Amino acid sequence: MDIQDVIRDQVTNNDVVLYMKGTPQFPQCGFSSTAVQILKGCGVREVLAVNVLADNDIRQGIKDFSNWPTIPQLYVKGEFVGGSDIMREMYESGELLQVLKDAGVVGGDAA
Repeated sequence: MDIQDVIRDQVTNNDVVLYMKGTPQFPQCGFSSTAVQILKGCGVREVLAVNVLADNDIRQGIKDFSNWPTIPQLYVKGEFVGGSDIMREMYESGELLQVLKDAGVVGGDAA
């Protein structure tokens, strides 16, 4: 499988995927840390977190896959949501929580 197939497999076979620098337990940049905190704030319990620093092919491949130049990147049910700034805006407006509820990845009582 080439790297685009690997990424496609990750985003289609996992409800919530976060491509980030570091891990949720030890984020390696402030934007990735923010993204993790937003997902926790929404009540997301299961996330496939992909550390792009551990694999240069994934790091470049995800940028090509989404045509989005920065990390982190959030996918919900196979759909690209955005990076940390978009996540923050959507979180503050309540839109992100609604997307997650509609996807069935958080309960109705979250946040």
